[in-house]
Amino acid sequence: MHIELTEMLRCPERHEEGFLVMSTGEMLGRMVRSGMLGCPVCGKEYPIVKGVARFSALAPSGTAPRSPLPVDAQTLQALLDLSGPGGYVLLLGAAAQYAVGLAGLMGGIHFVGVNAPDEVEELPVLSLLACEAMIPLRQTVARAAVVGLDRLGAEWLAEARRVLLPGRRLVIESERVAAPAGVTQLALGHGLFVGERR
Repeated sequence: MHIELTEMLRCPERHEEGFLVMSTGEMLGRMVRSGMLGCPVCGKEYPIVKGVARFSALAPSGTAPRSPLPVDAQTLQALLDLSGPGGYVLLLGAAAQYAVGLAGLMGGIHFVGVNAPDEVEELPVLSLLACEAMIPLRQTVARAAVVGLDRLGAEWLAEARRVLLPGRRLVIESERVAAPAGVTQLALGHGLFVGERR
């Protein structure tokens, strides 16, 4: 997990957002390989193991199977409508598979994979978080979000919308979803929903 992502994280417990504190163990450059995240509000602690911040005692780092990517990285980059470096892009569930392709096209952006498939590994451009309760990011911090086929439930779509900045794009790997509340549908087809947070 990239050390600078710490200020964007939140405790998954249902209380007001507060900054988490980090105690680092092993580091590799700016990436924290082992350590502990703590919540000053409720006192809960969350381990960072092999680079993955684990906010959940459930599935190790994600159980989504790797599937063929329904869209290529260039098309996805265009749909996300991102220009310029900086900020964070959420890749939820199986969508974490897009990190390498997108990073090759979008320098200077950091990707956050939440509940990624087990075979997706942490990279200098990709931080991994595991949490079955919610997306453990503060609200309105992501420049864009991509939701994988394995996270199409209404609660995950609402979470993806919650972390998006207003006016930013949400891409969902399915045509069979309704626009989440607070998201305007821009396009639907070729196995994808594209929307924008109001």
